[in-house]
Amino acid sequence: MSAARAWTDDEVGRGPLSRGAAAVYRVLVLEALLVLTTVPTAVLVVLLDRSAANLPLFAAALLPVGPAVVAGLAAARAWEVDPDLSPARGFWRAYRRDALGTLAWWAPLLAVLAVLAVNAAHAEVVPGGAALRPAGLVLAALLVVVGGHLAVLQARFAFRLRDAVRIALAEVVPQWRFSLGVLSLLLVGAAVTVLAFDVVTVLLAWAGVLLLHAMARPLVADVTERFTVHV
Repeated sequence: MSAARAWTDDEVGRGPLSRGAAAVYRVLVLEALLVLTTVPTAVLVVLLDRSAANLPLFAAALLPVGPAVVAGLAAARAWEVDPDLSPARGFWRAYRRDALGTLAWWAPLLAVLAVLAVNAAHAEVVPGGAALRPAGLVLAALLVVVGGHLAVLQARFAFRLRDAVRIALAEVVPQWRFSLGVLSLLLVGAAVTVLAFDVVTVLLAWAGVLLLHAMARPLVADVTERFTVHV
């Protein structure tokens, strides 16, 4: 259905010092770009009251996060195969290429999650609603996992949306380690936000993206083997 995307080039020396300095520089650039592209999210999250009535607005505030994460994943891959000294180039190239494609599945995903969150928050209002809350939470967790798979597919391949969704659903169980990793990152991010402060979560965004990139290697290998054309 598609060929994997690829990059080539090399400007960084082979010495450990130059490679270490380049790695630190890339992390700093990645963090700066993630912060820059999610400024609307940070502003809205700070301004909104922590109220169940604002759950749809919190979901809307997360719209810039999807394209930023996808661009970060694509940039991390580009830095592996294209070790040049312009790390921002890979990020912006992927951001321009994938932003609209990412929003095509990210926006509906957030909308459904918002509905589930509102239903869970007001479950006691409807008779029997509390009994359905666990099912809603399980469905929300599944959607988050599928979103993690779709982010990797968007960053690394050029599938049509419906094919990407089918592949993401098909890989949830076979790639269960990655699926659990996505949920773990979400829980860690939520815990850091609650126990520390929102800004701490933002400052650690680069770590989340690079961990997601590292965890996705088996998923990428399996999708490449099963769903791409080999020549």
